[in-house]
Amino acid sequence: MLSAESLKKIDREIAKYPADQKQSAVMAALVIAQDEKGWLSKETIESVAQVLGMAPIAVYEVATFYNMYNLEPTGEYKLTVCTCLPCGLQGSLDAADHLRRKLGIDFNETTVDGKFTLKEGECMGACAMSPVLLVNNKRMCDRMSNEKIDTLIDELSRSR
Repeated sequence: MLSAESLKKIDREIAKYPADQKQSAVMAALVIAQDEKGWLSKETIESVAQVLGMAPIAVYEVATFYNMYNLEPTGEYKLTVCTCLPCGLQGSLDAADHLRRKLGIDFNETTVDGKFTLKEGECMGACAMSPVLLVNNKRMCDRMSNEKIDTLIDELSRSR
């Protein structure tokens, strides 16, 4: 199910742990699988479980606990906005409202063109730089004014 390249990356993660504890690489393996597939289907989770010698339900429990894993297809760009209280008090709720209006979608929805999915996130550990949002769980954007949001959306719309 996973490519040889992804399996090689997972093997490098497994090598970081004692041989009898390779399941410790489950989070990294899920990220690698998601990077390849775009999201974590039941079959992909089962493949990760097989590689790590784990029960599929144990891998699924990890994948459902953390919001960085996509258990359904998302847009090309998943935008996750921190809406916890400290960030909310510093403008993230307004930023989220601006994103909803700009994209024409709500949280957990994807634009008609498949370009953007909007998610609500928990603390990202950057309260002092709020509003904060993540792009595809890889790029953190901070102090997101409406103007910075507009620039980001325009930049992402033109890419790929």
